[in-house]
Amino acid sequence: MNRGVALKLGGFTGALLLAFGGAFALGGSVDPVADAAPTAAPHGEASAPHSEPEPTGAAHGEGHSETGGGTGQPPGLAISEAGYTLVPAQSSFAAAGPTNFRFKITGPDGKPLTSYQVTHEKDLHLIVVRRDLAGFKHVHPARAADGTWSIPFDFTAGGTWRVFADFAPAALGRTITLGSDITVAGPFKPVPLPRATASTNVEGYDVTLAGNPVAGRESELTFTVKRNGATVTDLEPYLGAFGHLVSLRSGDLAYLHNHPTQEAVAGSKGGPEIKFGTTFPTDGIYRLYLDFKHGGVVRTAEFTVTIGASGNHPVPLPTDATTPHGH
Repeated sequence: MNRGVALKLGGFTGALLLAFGGAFALGGSVDPVADAAPTAAPHGEASAPHSEPEPTGAAHGEGHSETGGGTGQPPGLAISEAGYTLVPAQSSFAAAGPTNFRFKITGPDGKPLTSYQVTHEKDLHLIVVRRDLAGFKHVHPARAADGTWSIPFDFTAGGTWRVFADFAPAALGRTITLGSDITVAGPFKPVPLPRATASTNVEGYDVTLAGNPVAGRESELTFTVKRNGATVTDLEPYLGAFGHLVSLRSGDLAYLHNHPTQEAVAGSKGGPEIKFGTTFPTDGIYRLYLDFKHGGVVRTAEFTVTIGASGNHPVPLPTDATTPHGH
């Protein structure tokens, strides 16, 4: 029987550790993040394998701004920040399907940005997700000499998609995340947000989540990875760590920076736990996307979590139904 679960508030300082476990734990206590029953991979979609070699980059967590560079709001809600602007070559497509998605980042001088600081082993990370939080992809486009970024991309269905460019201009000294909506014509069937659970299955891997985060306070989350009932202890480095986490707030799709607590170098092995630090800015419902690499393939485990208002009991999700998005 499924049971409603929610992330409990806790006084965790330090990093938010995302562990593949059945519940979030603080000290000796165990606080369930969500229903411990495994679920099928959310939305029925598997991430495409990443095969490109990854260059080395800056240490994780360096130069990140958690609130949009002093604007008071989380990253990803604006198309422009600190003089830098995300400029898609086109903001609408006539039909869903494969296309060549192109964009530029313009700087304070109005010219295309061509000088970047490497973060998580890349000059720029592109996150694409539909507004109902389905169809998540984390990809790495190529940049031409004139500053234009491009990548073959398949908008798999009609609707409004959100693209996030996560990067660090060399002259700025910190990471910023810009977001823009892309309209895609074609059939659109909204996908209800999957209920909160502490466990999910993706391509034969069981991933569990544990932690005790508090809204507005940096916390720890821990993910644990198993396969065929056995813990996975040979996770491979991916983007300089043993996992990469993207967290989005349901409703406005605010983008949260997550910092892995352990770096990984080529040839090293990790697991079964992957830990992160992050700050959930408010109470509410969030969607978490964990990329991890094993057997040369990158897979994405997805979770829905609920953060309760600070000082109050957690806000649970319904126990017998999925929760639709509020848009």
